[in-house]
Amino acid sequence: MTVSREVELQGHIIDSGMMQTCFGVIMDMGGSFEVEEFDIGRHEDERSYAKLLVSADDEEQLQSIVHELHQNGANPADPNDAHLEPAPADQVVPKGFYSTTNHPTEIRYDGEWIDVEDIEMDCAVVVEDGENPYAYTKVLNAVEEGDLIVTGEAGIRVSPPERPRGSEGAFGFMQGGVSSERPSETTIANIAEAIEETKSEGGKVLAVCGPALIHSGAREDLARLVREGYIDMISAGNGFAVHDIERDLYGTSLGMDTESLDHPRKGHKHHIYTISEVIREGGIEEAVESGTIESGVMYECVDNDRPFVLAGSIRDDGPLPDTITDAVEAQDAIREQAHEADMVLMLSTMLHSVAVGNCLPSTTRVVCVDINPATVTQLLDRGSAQAVGMVTDIGTFVPLLAEEVLDEE
Repeated sequence: MTVSREVELQGHIIDSGMMQTCFGVIMDMGGSFEVEEFDIGRHEDERSYAKLLVSADDEEQLQSIVHELHQNGANPADPNDAHLEPAPADQVVPKGFYSTTNHPTEIRYDGEWIDVEDIEMDCAVVVEDGENPYAYTKVLNAVEEGDLIVTGEAGIRVSPPERPRGSEGAFGFMQGGVSSERPSETTIANIAEAIEETKSEGGKVLAVCGPALIHSGAREDLARLVREGYIDMISAGNGFAVHDIERDLYGTSLGMDTESLDHPRKGHKHHIYTISEVIREGGIEEAVESGTIESGVMYECVDNDRPFVLAGSIRDDGPLPDTITDAVEAQDAIREQAHEADMVLMLSTMLHSVAVGNCLPSTTRVVCVDINPATVTQLLDRGSAQAVGMVTDIGTFVPLLAEEVLDEE
């Protein structure tokens, strides 16, 4: 005896591939389906609708299929309210709690749909009861005893970003995936236009930076973008900041002159000397204010009041006093930045980009640039529908981007 459930798909379900994906999920998981209703949008701006009757051999199999469909934007045709259970203890969630995607999500509460705020992947949904109830995400280590946690799949509506035909404007190009063959100058011009549009709309641009950016000689151009207000926030590691400051103090990055490519005598000690000087001053801000640091990305962040997060790792030398060495504290700082960002530039750093990417909703515009194609693919596969990847040298990309943005002012 089979069991069945009706699910709905709405929006640009054909152009986005949502319908094809859902059909594949059902068949791959051993289920079957019938299309009960299908209303096709006849114009580029019209939405489509489909209702499917999904069948499986037993309830457990059906539940598994419906769960996967739900992650891809198919929702129950006749939803109930979301089921809530209190957290039994701090950092402990009820069994069967709903683990979020990074797509815009709503929950049904007291017969009404309410948005889940600060959506990101792999979180619990907490509901605050009261006259004006609201829902938001919490990472597991932030859950407190008594928090009302959404469990199961009922009363949850996920809306993956759509890709309608004829997407135009500054962000229309940000749906093409990864290509090392896409014309670089055209793509960089499009990215520059996207940055300018983000800023003109009052949005914020976050740059996630790796040390290779300094080694490759792109430091001054990134500093210009920070100084002129096209980059509002920096997320990086201890190494990025150390090498940026080393370039100011000693003219080297990890002991190498980034202009002549020479290795000065005792240059290999410059990075640790740099850390020592900043520790002596008490921190990066203090070193800028005293005149010890006079140029570079970190200098421009302090001088122009652009916030930065330096998240530490087990391999850091020093580290700098500004580096956050507690992993959970660093995650919280990264999360706060990510929630403020409207556009993110991931510049030649896989680990920090993954950390930031984990905190981003799928609607955030993302640009990922790395010389390694596997890095770009891995980052973009994490779920942003408004993303573009470039496989190129970061030392070429940043100066060209700065030229496009700054020389057209």
